[in-house]
Amino acid sequence: MILNAVLCGCGAMSKGWLRAIQETPALKAAIKVKGLVDVNPAAAEALAAEFGLEGAVTGTDLADVIARSNAEIVFDVVVPTARFNVVSTALKAGCHVLSEKPMATSLAEGAALIDLAAETGKIHAIIQNRRFISGVRRMRRFVESGSIGDLTAIHCDFFLGPHFGGFREEMDNVLLLDMAIHTFDAARYVADKKPLAVYCVERNPKGSWYRHGASANATFEFADDVVFTYRGSWCAEGERTSWESEWRLVGSKGMLTWDGADTFSAAVAGNEPGLLHGVAPVNVPEPAHEGETHGHASVISSFVEAINTGKRPETASSDNIRSLAMVFGAIESAKTGRRIEISA
Repeated sequence: MILNAVLCGCGAMSKGWLRAIQETPALKAAIKVKGLVDVNPAAAEALAAEFGLEGAVTGTDLADVIARSNAEIVFDVVVPTARFNVVSTALKAGCHVLSEKPMATSLAEGAALIDLAAETGKIHAIIQNRRFISGVRRMRRFVESGSIGDLTAIHCDFFLGPHFGGFREEMDNVLLLDMAIHTFDAARYVADKKPLAVYCVERNPKGSWYRHGASANATFEFADDVVFTYRGSWCAEGERTSWESEWRLVGSKGMLTWDGADTFSAAVAGNEPGLLHGVAPVNVPEPAHEGETHGHASVISSFVEAINTGKRPETASSDNIRSLAMVFGAIESAKTGRRIEISA
């Protein structure tokens, strides 16, 4: 079955979505992008031309373009402040929706969208593409194997200095809201634990070209006494981490490190006598399902599968709100200076 799609929001981010569809044969066969919506009509027309979307309806009114294109799905790639209205419009028009992150600008809005998806009987999922990469899938599989015993802690470092320009440099809580959610969501996935509480310190360091909140340090309490710590900055020049962060998983029997790129190292205690018992290396297997490691394409494939089978997608909004709650808990903690319990 071919699904007719409307893409709403024709900025730079939308190209990653369209490339994923066009470069993945199964998705290219399953999805026909028949409409493009943007507040700037020229942006929609230019995107249609760039990707060869001949005959695609373009416009500024989402409901109108949905109707004119007979759309069954909407890809929501708008700025966060426009997300609630876009998703609400699409769900009410009878479309399934796959949204950019964050899924909402508040937990109340997120909960309202979950309720609306349930009321309309439509799927609403979030494109948390960074949990669908080989490194993150490998860590989850490794934790499940028990090779380092019971997981007790996850530690992540994220230090980069991107000069985006545009809306990000004017956002409140830019690191936590626009980027850290990727690492928070991935940590929640790797641990497979519910987040319970957070304490966070947020700053906008000297030299920052962002208006607000370009760095943050957060400590999360997960269920079963697992701790997750995050140290990050989006205005850190010089020696940098990967976009996926640098990771250390601590278990009751050993540890794993991942540099966020290609290097994994894992070991358990050795048998040497004395103060330190040495280490015994442990193999870190490849992901069990290679098809789950292609970022945008894997999330979109999961979304299409959910529509066709009724299977709940991994990044359904009803689950993803827990990652959003981690972000807003960290923001509240930073504002109040208190430990904040996470209820979602």
